[in-house]
Amino acid sequence: MRVATWNVNSVKQRIPRLLPWLDERRPDVVCLQETKLSDDAFHEALGADLAERGYEIAHAGQGQWNGVALLSRVGLDDVQVGFDGMPGYPDPETLEARAVSAVCGGLRIYSLYVPNGRTPDSDHYTYKLEWLSALAQAVTEPSSTLLCGDINIAPADADLFDPDAFVGHTHVTAPERAALAEFAALGLRDVVRDRWPDDRVFSYWDYRAGMFHKDLGMRIDLILAGESAAGRVEAAWIDRKARKGSKPSDHAPVIVDLDEAPDGDIGPVVPPPSNPAKPGGAKVKLPQTPE
Repeated sequence: MRVATWNVNSVKQRIPRLLPWLDERRPDVVCLQETKLSDDAFHEALGADLAERGYEIAHAGQGQWNGVALLSRVGLDDVQVGFDGMPGYPDPETLEARAVSAVCGGLRIYSLYVPNGRTPDSDHYTYKLEWLSALAQAVTEPSSTLLCGDINIAPADADLFDPDAFVGHTHVTAPERAALAEFAALGLRDVVRDRWPDDRVFSYWDYRAGMFHKDLGMRIDLILAGESAAGRVEAAWIDRKARKGSKPSDHAPVIVDLDEAPDGDIGPVVPPPSNPAKPGGAKVKLPQTPE
């Protein structure tokens, strides 16, 4: 079974890339984030094309913001939008479209778009930590769970092109990483890093300043797998090809193959970057860093 997760950053804009990618990679389960469509609009835009490819659909939409989807060719049972105890924003009653899960191929698979956090001194950062804490409490059967999506946290400094460039920003703070570690404590394993413990592996590159071509990225899109799935991993990789070319998302898909790997154990990043910035070269500021 091939499971993939991809923050498409507006699925309507990405349709010309998404459908050929589905035909090329043929994932059995696909988790999408930032669809940015209502449920009706998602089905209108993609329902027929996905049905033609054998996918059932679970989508939790919010118009022009957020939005998550699960596409499955191996069953889509007991669909749950959100999760127990999920907090709202900007008030407790306003639940954002950031989580949908279902049982697919015998596993409870979540498509997650974790709140960004914005800045460490913001109420959105507090919301992010509360959201993650509630999610950890909602995972009642971790051994048969896969958490997939844009987690908006780089697990370690090795998941950043330059840790110094991220000082003072979200995604790297100790409380965020501690919240992520709660899932490891439940027995959920970061299968890409398990597979490639020492490799430079990124899943997101800012659109600005040529970050992608220089391979100045970060790894914030994760698949966290419980015991019954983690032991079946035959390949785990970043599909960097999907980030190349015309009108891409700023994220690349993460792909995990269970039981068998149709493309073989082909490496951590496919294809590898061709023109990365040299280590120890000139320091690079994040494009959004104030002067």
